[in-house]
Amino acid sequence: MDPDYSGQDVARCDLCKTAIAQSYCDFCHVNLCKPCIGEHISDEYDKHKIVPIHKRKSTLIYPKCGTHPNKTCEYQCKDCNISICFDCLASKQHNKDHEFVKLEEVFNTKKTHIQRVTEELQKHFLPGYEDIANDLEMQIASLDGEYKKLTTAMSRQREEIHREVDSAFEQMEQEIGEIKVKHRSILQKHLDEIKHLQSHMLRTLYALNEVEESNEVSATINYSCKTEELSKLPPKVNVSMLKFIPNQMKREDFCCLIGKLSPLSTTLEERVFTAKKPNTSVRELLDEPEVLNTIKTGHEKLRSVTCLNEEQIWTSGDTADIKCFNIQGVLQKTIITESGEWTPDIAVDTTGALLYCDVKTRTVYKVKNGKTEEIITLQGWVPINLCVTSSCDLLLTMFSDDKTLSKVTRYSGSTVKQTIQFDEEGQPLYSGNGYIKYIGENRNQDICVADCAAGALVVVNQSGKLRFRYTGHPSPTKTKPFKPRGITTDSQGRILTADRDNHCIHILDTDGQFLRYIDNCYLKDPFGLCVDKNDSLFVCEPFKGSVKKIIYSK
Repeated sequence: MDPDYSGQDVARCDLCKTAIAQSYCDFCHVNLCKPCIGEHISDEYDKHKIVPIHKRKSTLIYPKCGTHPNKTCEYQCKDCNISICFDCLASKQHNKDHEFVKLEEVFNTKKTHIQRVTEELQKHFLPGYEDIANDLEMQIASLDGEYKKLTTAMSRQREEIHREVDSAFEQMEQEIGEIKVKHRSILQKHLDEIKHLQSHMLRTLYALNEVEESNEVSATINYSCKTEELSKLPPKVNVSMLKFIPNQMKREDFCCLIGKLSPLSTTLEERVFTAKKPNTSVRELLDEPEVLNTIKTGHEKLRSVTCLNEEQIWTSGDTADIKCFNIQGVLQKTIITESGEWTPDIAVDTTGALLYCDVKTRTVYKVKNGKTEEIITLQGWVPINLCVTSSCDLLLTMFSDDKTLSKVTRYSGSTVKQTIQFDEEGQPLYSGNGYIKYIGENRNQDICVADCAAGALVVVNQSGKLRFRYTGHPSPTKTKPFKPRGITTDSQGRILTADRDNHCIHILDTDGQFLRYIDNCYLKDPFGLCVDKNDSLFVCEPFKGSVKKIIYSK
């Protein structure tokens, strides 16, 4: 194709190079415009085959016969698996009992098989490779965060060891101080005894001097001097001085004390392609959505609703109880949060287990068969809202302790797979505060967050790259600022978000284009949302404590 016309994506005539080609010579393999057809076939060559451009390469090019060089092979011997011409078929050179088939039929069968393989590769296998590539990209993107956790754990161990070492030295210093006092006491006692004897000796010397200078006969004769006890020196007290004998530790000993790193292991796990069955049914939006049922939950400030199945829903509000109702509104069971505090959000995983966030304990709990277990506990962050993805991962929104940062984290079990916090310019994707940020995953794996404080619906793709922000739709009847609360998606890839202050639901398409409102169902302060497998919408009305089931598509 001529580069000058490549942007137009049309075939140009190979002869004049300018006109648009309407025809094609299926023998010479050239594009032709109408004026150039005559020039092309004017060479009196009888093999030209002019066809419409859209039927180019429709004329089959048969192989030459090895036995009859001037003939083309239009048949195939199925027994010998060779191509033969009509003369071979008619002559006695080939076994008449063999089975022959037209090459055109073989060609068409092979073409059909190739088309089927191509379609299968495009529809099933190529998306599988794309999923693998996306998963690897997410793993690579999360490496910094994972290794940061590793070094953070080591830093905590370092601090702990430092504290223990400092404590051990402080204890030893305290022992040295106590022994020093005892040492001083022993020496002081001996010193006091020596000074007492020394004083006694001085008094004795004074008495002897007086007797020596006296001229009294009786006093001198009767003086008794007890010098025996003074002439014998007291024993010497030896108190050994303490010595600090440091233990000799090798580097290996320190490493054993600190801990060790598990080796980096690589294993190859066989992948099995599973064909993704597209949802071919199209559900159109109703002009007048209809309320099918209203369930009275008894919750104070009802916040969240999630579908357990087509017959049951879980609900939660500003109290510690999480309730399960059937769609007729009959209470099935109630559980109480571990901390006794309210939960900001609930979800159901693919096994039917209930998941909920606990702000007080900074933990995500899983409840299955009456047993509760901790699956994620945060440090420095508080969990807010959560959703389970189509790949069974858990998406969790959270804010920092100082309420200045917010982010979305993807977990596989309790392992962090991905962190979504900043855009490509390094700017925060979400407002930094403690506001609830409901989250959902669309059928194309987009991650949708209702950021109330930012007044926006923030949508990123599976890799965390910003796709769009939706900040509301101009309407003369919707005069309050757009502050989205609950969010959900349906089987058509549509995004539904609750506009509490304007008492309506916004419906967007996959690319964030506004489609319509649900505002005719007497909604009062809509908050949490969810849809079931039949695209029935469940809406929380917090102050009424009611869940409305609404049909909005058919």
